[in-house]
Amino acid sequence: MHLWRYKLSLRGYRAMILQHMIFCLLLIHRGQPLIVVPLRAVMATAGEEVVLPCHIKPEMDANGMRLEWARPDLTPGFVYEWADQKEHVVNKQPSYRGRTSVVKEKLEHGDISLKISNVTISDEGIYRCLVPQVGQEAFIKLIVGAVSFPTVTVISKTSSRVVLQCESAGWYPEPELLWLDGEGNLLSAGPTETLRGPDDLYTVSSRVTVEKRHSNNITCRVQQRNTNQSRETHKHVPVPSWYLKLVLVPGLLAVLVSVLLTIHRWRLRIPENVEKEAMLKNPNV
Repeated sequence: MHLWRYKLSLRGYRAMILQHMIFCLLLIHRGQPLIVVPLRAVMATAGEEVVLPCHIKPEMDANGMRLEWARPDLTPGFVYEWADQKEHVVNKQPSYRGRTSVVKEKLEHGDISLKISNVTISDEGIYRCLVPQVGQEAFIKLIVGAVSFPTVTVISKTSSRVVLQCESAGWYPEPELLWLDGEGNLLSAGPTETLRGPDDLYTVSSRVTVEKRHSNNITCRVQQRNTNQSRETHKHVPVPSWYLKLVLVPGLLAVLVSVLLTIHRWRLRIPENVEKEAMLKNPNV
């Protein structure tokens, strides 16, 4: 259901952008000022701040104008109002109070971009930038993501293998979880368990069984492709002592035997070389 709504809103946003582009072309032809916003959605991370770009073109002083930023899907829908060279908060959406602003020094250059501080998941949506004096509005989409570092713990272990669990909470949108070996290859793991909390944040977890052998540096990576965000945690699985005895000790013995054979052959060649030199010096002997 959530995915269906997301696709529907995305189609609606694209339709609005197309209509706005056609309208802007007509205004350019007539020489009227434009409200310009990016065509692509703006990405933000929960807890940080984001700027929704919006400009008046050609550049003009917007200090004395009325500016409105709103969310059409909210009631009240205003997230920021500017009039009489100051902010008005009477009709402001409560969830945005104290978190939205414009840069006053940039208004005189036609920059009416909106800054949102301490971004939350519920801030995701479509925003309308409106300048009534210009008689235009433009829409911009904000996509909010939330991330956190995964934790890796040892669930059980034997002399030859270990079971690891990776868990990461506080993600949005829904992420995917991957296990990688020391060379970056995907490991075969159990199914990923995904839980969605009342705050709309996702928690993912998964388990993997790995054999104890050399280069056992295991990585748990959680990633969200739409927001291009990823976090990973590394876990080193120690090599058991029996493996060292079984693999490394014979290897060292083989190297030692090879060195001794080389020395022995070198010593056998010394008398032969001395005899050859003596024959060259005394050919009649």
